[in-house]
Amino acid sequence: MDLMERRRHLKVGPNPDRKLDYLITLEGHLPNSGGARQAVQVRYVPDKNILDVKSFGAYLEALSTIVWPSPEELAVTVITDINNELIARWVQVTVNAPDLQHHAIETHGVVLEDRQPDWDNPMLLNRLERI
Repeated sequence: MDLMERRRHLKVGPNPDRKLDYLITLEGHLPNSGGARQAVQVRYVPDKNILDVKSFGAYLEALSTIVWPSPEELAVTVITDINNELIARWVQVTVNAPDLQHHAIETHGVVLEDRQPDWDNPMLLNRLERI
């Protein structure tokens, strides 16, 4: 699946109040991803637009058609796509997957974060659960 085909699943709509900083959280998983249930969480502070929830589900379904060599590669793809389509003030992507590389490892997790230059709201971000 190419970049444009993958990103076309992400639809956005207008932010109901651009003056407010607020947090949106979407959690899901890649269905039918070869038995390894890869969980994906996107948390963001919107700017002009918000992500359509149904489209995020369709996006995860599209991602499940790809064989991901690592949770890092999946997380980088998700944050890059979200940044391109949504342009949030702040975004965090978390991917957790069962690690099938070694029997002693239960979960392999990745957290990526990005923000617009000069945007900060420590009162909001400090309230978030620590990684």
